[in-house]
Amino acid sequence: MAEIPDNRASEQAGGSQPPPAQSPASKLLTLGILIAAIALAAVWIQKDSTKNSALAGEGKSAPRVTAVKVGDPAPDLILKDLQGNTVKLSDLKGKVVLVDFWATWCQPCTIMIPWFIEFQNRYGSQGFAVLGVAMDDEGLSVVKPYAAKASMNYTVVIGSEEAAEAWGGIFGLPTSFVIDRQGRIQAKHIGLIDRDVFEKDIRSLL
Repeated sequence: MAEIPDNRASEQAGGSQPPPAQSPASKLLTLGILIAAIALAAVWIQKDSTKNSALAGEGKSAPRVTAVKVGDPAPDLILKDLQGNTVKLSDLKGKVVLVDFWATWCQPCTIMIPWFIEFQNRYGSQGFAVLGVAMDDEGLSVVKPYAAKASMNYTVVIGSEEAAEAWGGIFGLPTSFVIDRQGRIQAKHIGLIDRDVFEKDIRSLL
């Protein structure tokens, strides 16, 4: 380790006077700055603690994520579509509905979207509907042009963190649910699933 030079000794050897003692006002200013820094650190620690408590579900307003299972009633979705209209999943009760949480950057999602377009064409007249819930952080600005380019013929809404939490938390994309005419979840699929699995689920409920 390098030795720290004794500057005080060097100055005295050169005949210079030692530095004047710190004045009371200067001491008070230094103490005030130190107290302010400690107080600021305490505020940030408190904020972080509050945030962590909320995430753990300890705060009064903390969201409570409850897993949804096959057989459960589907939580409602109330979101805006690409034209700014409010869409409610509950308004589709009486139909077989495929709810697909997806994003434009998700490669498996882009593989599955043409299947859903085909299912909408083939089974729409029989009481089937696809509802795509886009989870892109950029929202409408990226989802709307993508939907137009992909010729998506089913309803697409802009998702939210609250919507994901209501459905038990969406921890991977795509996550898809098949809902029966009574509004109950009959299948849940995470990731890229074979096309025939989806079609079998849909046909069994029509």
